[in-house]
Amino acid sequence: MDIKIIQEALSVLKAGGLLLYPTDTVWGIGCDAANEKAVEKIYALKQRADSKSLIVLADGISMVERYVQKVPDTAYMLIEVSDKPLTIIYPAATGLASNVAAADGSVAIRIVNHPFCKELLRQFKRPLVSTSANISDEKTPKNFAAISDLIKQGVDYIVPTAMEQGATQKPSSIIKLGLRNEIQIIRE
Repeated sequence: MDIKIIQEALSVLKAGGLLLYPTDTVWGIGCDAANEKAVEKIYALKQRADSKSLIVLADGISMVERYVQKVPDTAYMLIEVSDKPLTIIYPAATGLASNVAAADGSVAIRIVNHPFCKELLRQFKRPLVSTSANISDEKTPKNFAAISDLIKQGVDYIVPTAMEQGATQKPSSIIKLGLRNEIQIIRE
């Protein structure tokens, strides 16, 4: 892992800036998930209504537990058995920017396996927003070459493309959990 790249990305995040970075799924636009002004910048860049919630990345279940009021028991089992990137929508966010959560207070969080993301999250010690690197309602780019110049010019730092190795090039599955372990499949 290139320490210089991690340090540059951390510097941007701490300053409230936006990253364009590879994840375990597709390239994402990201920021500190606890910084409301940074999250506003993402909505503006994507030209997306702020009523649509965003996905947040965590480095492990202990980070999820710090930003969700109660992790339903089913989540632990789903995380353990999932063999592909899985985003879980938890009932009640806490400690995150108010504009990250949905209107009902829920928050979508994915634990990453991508080496770059995992190390960045580990060093940042807070979750990151991760939304696909496209203008709202446009096709999700499968790789860096497919990302529009408008997005590339709208971020503060672009992680080198060498870091994209290991991405699935497709969005994660999404499951919504209730406090009584109710399960709703949102996207397979």
